[in-house]
Amino acid sequence: MQERRIHQLFEVSVLLKGAHALIECVGGVVLAFVSTDQIVRLVQHLTQDELIEEPHDFIASHLLAWAQGFSVQTQHFYAFYLLSHGLVKIALVAGLLARRLWAYPASLVVLAGFIGYQLYRYTLTHSVGLVVLTAFDLLVMWLVWHEYKLLRRHLPVD
Repeated sequence: MQERRIHQLFEVSVLLKGAHALIECVGGVVLAFVSTDQIVRLVQHLTQDELIEEPHDFIASHLLAWAQGFSVQTQHFYAFYLLSHGLVKIALVAGLLARRLWAYPASLVVLAGFIGYQLYRYTLTHSVGLVVLTAFDLLVMWLVWHEYKLLRRHLPVD
């Protein structure tokens, strides 16, 4: 019964990773085709009412300043990063859900790389979101490792 629950948790976590990967791909494509001027106009539109009501609103003013400083080079980097990151994760999720042996060690390596990068980014930003994402990735890594051991145990020996 416990193994079944762990397997269900594995499937849910992999599906969540897949959903996140799709969102990353969509975000990357949108960033690739939207100009920085359009981004600034959108953020201005979204924040204008709040800034009229409260000119020093922390979130709205910082969001607007971020959009105004968003360079074309930064936009291209994030478009590439999101799209490539998302596509890699989609391939791994598909492999894991299809129970392909290659996908398990590949997922562990890729997740370890993502965790390393997230920890590096944390040292620069101190973002709580990165801590949460890293904790989730560590859980997924454990689940992938656990599933991999079970899958290998049930393979026929030649």
